[in-house]
Amino acid sequence: MVLFNCVSLRLGNYTDPFCIELVFRSIPIIKTTTLAIKTILVSQPKPEGEKSPYFDLAEKYKLKIDFRPFIKVEGVDPKDFRSQKIDISAHTAVILTSKVAVDHFFRMAEAVRFEVPDTMKYFCITEAVALYLQKYVTYRKRKIFFGKQTIDELAELMKKQKGEKFLLPCTDILRDNIPLTLEKYNIPFSKAILYRTVAADLSDLEDVYYDMLVFFSPGGIESLLKNFPSFKQNSTAIAAFGPTTANAVLSNNLRLDVHAPHPKAPSMVGAIELFVKEQLKKK
Repeated sequence: MVLFNCVSLRLGNYTDPFCIELVFRSIPIIKTTTLAIKTILVSQPKPEGEKSPYFDLAEKYKLKIDFRPFIKVEGVDPKDFRSQKIDISAHTAVILTSKVAVDHFFRMAEAVRFEVPDTMKYFCITEAVALYLQKYVTYRKRKIFFGKQTIDELAELMKKQKGEKFLLPCTDILRDNIPLTLEKYNIPFSKAILYRTVAADLSDLEDVYYDMLVFFSPGGIESLLKNFPSFKQNSTAIAAFGPTTANAVLSNNLRLDVHAPHPKAPSMVGAIELFVKEQLKKK
């Protein structure tokens, strides 16, 4: 298989997210031998529109950047949902952390024949998610609230709403920080798994080679190895966003070449650019 296995680079015993975060506070990338980067595969959907930092990066360094989701979302069926013994009608507010969560909340409500009342309140992780709600409900400021980006910001708004009973529609691989933050703020909530994240079919990439693979979740790493069990990393650089994704790279005995966020590169695009510039200096 040509696509994308390994000189294993481990950071001593730094294989848990906390330790990885500490290590990468001081070094934005792991310097390895020179890796010429000309082609990059980003394990996410292609950005909408004509403007994106990725497009600017590709033009600036004459790179070929492709986009391909390594994971996909499948909805839980009503039978599986009912087995969770969650009564949607017992809740007065919904916590929405993504547009996917919005879609599956209303999908499940329809499937179980629950008519969402006009009095339902919605607490959205960002304004973009809040605006997306217009697909299903009339936008009213008195019942739709949103934070800027983090669950902590949203929790600050939620704790001001006394007496609400919150429902958290989520995936089966929900990040721990979300329920932990809600518990920290003593916010009463029920977790409802309405969709699952599974590996996408990447069989058409069997004989395709990229100089760099970019990942944003442990699920992406799992998908890579599920699709290509005999994967050999060799000279392919791997970039990971966030400590849990970096941990997934290392725990699977892969070499981690680029890590973000970092003080010098808070975005993945910034971290990739630092790496590309470093490699160009070595030529």
